[in-house]
Amino acid sequence: MLLYEARLIGQFVKTKNNDQNDHPFISSPHSTLFFMSLPLLLSLVAEPLTGLVDTAFISRLGSSHLAAVGIGSTALTSIFWAFNFLSIGTQTEIAKASGRQEIMRVKELSTLAIFLSLMIGIVLVGFILPLSSKVVNLMGATEEMENLAISYFQIRVYGAPAILITFASFGILRGLQDMQAQLKIAVCINLFNVFLDPILIYGIGPIPGLGVSGAAWASTLSQWFGAIWSMLIVYKGVGLSKKIRLKDGYKLLQIGGNLFARTGMLTFFLVLTTRIATLNGPDTGAAHQALRQFWIFTALFLDAYAIAGQSLVGYFLGKQWHTQVLRVAKVVCLWSIVIGVLLSLIMIFGQGAIEYMIVPATAIEIFQPAWMILCVFQPLNALAFGTEGIHWGTGDFRFLRNVMMFATVSGVVALYLLRQDSNSALTWIWLIIGFSITIRAIFGVARIWPGFGKSPFKYK
Repeated sequence: MLLYEARLIGQFVKTKNNDQNDHPFISSPHSTLFFMSLPLLLSLVAEPLTGLVDTAFISRLGSSHLAAVGIGSTALTSIFWAFNFLSIGTQTEIAKASGRQEIMRVKELSTLAIFLSLMIGIVLVGFILPLSSKVVNLMGATEEMENLAISYFQIRVYGAPAILITFASFGILRGLQDMQAQLKIAVCINLFNVFLDPILIYGIGPIPGLGVSGAAWASTLSQWFGAIWSMLIVYKGVGLSKKIRLKDGYKLLQIGGNLFARTGMLTFFLVLTTRIATLNGPDTGAAHQALRQFWIFTALFLDAYAIAGQSLVGYFLGKQWHTQVLRVAKVVCLWSIVIGVLLSLIMIFGQGAIEYMIVPATAIEIFQPAWMILCVFQPLNALAFGTEGIHWGTGDFRFLRNVMMFATVSGVVALYLLRQDSNSALTWIWLIIGFSITIRAIFGVARIWPGFGKSPFKYK
């Protein structure tokens, strides 16, 4: 019998005997959330931390190289984020199936998610490669950045199937509340990337230095390593089914439609901010890349509690324990605010170290005021991510889509009114980003308390 099947059946027996104590969250909510979040935190931090290492390596080559990587990585992240439903939707559905003790359904959903990821990834490679130069130009690359950005972008595209497969596999593992396996995979992927970076960027012995292209190859090879490993772990721990239900695929694609629109709005907004920063010159583009990279780092850091909360919300919804669903929401929001405040303080006192590590000397003056804005908005940023994780767990994807649409439109209007040639353009860009974050946080909380509209938190 598979390890997961044994655990799930044991959990079912325990539930039959003592319904109120089948999950440690019931008696120890804060410690349970912490110990679920800790491996998630370490695995989520691993990727952006590697991004910071990449940024540190590339920044030594100059502002043009760093800005070029910023253009390529922003474009690719934007594309891949549009398919994060493969992780989020899979996690919610598997968490609910786990709560209902449906072993075979977990297998079917796992098989479906990995199959869809592979197919979508292959299509993406064929579709995006011919558009590389157009994508880079759309991002506002100057002539000195263009060739570097295109080279980086094209190499990274070959990792698309691997990234999407890893998305799906992590969604499966999170839905089953197996956070340790994801941690092992994520850490090894990123250690492999860091190991390859100096070798391929600067060269060693007979291996020539490839510069920006070397950074791209390091990332792509590491992603394929992680995809293969994650599939093996899912196969060994859960097993795969020979049966795929079309209605399950349709439901996942419906979730994908709402998440695609939501992520597309966020992506469009972030791409627009990158374009405006890049058009203001290499130094502004480099400063924005450093800020963006650190913002991704802190956002994923905060997201650890949201993802753990998503799994818990889905699990208790599967059991129809609505009081525990609301309890999870309260605990997640509390810890999101606490962590957000702590991050703000750490960032304020650590500004000098960040400037030394990832900001070119010519961009520091532009970087500093925008950095302080990022520090101030961290608690709201944390709350926005925390509440989104809660609503992912309830399956309230349409609501999240509508909120993101409103926040994006508001942000785009503000960017349109911005004087792009202003010396303080980057400061205003990050003020506008903070404004959109505030909108998401307010609506996220209001959907839970008092629960306006058709809120899942309004139980009869």
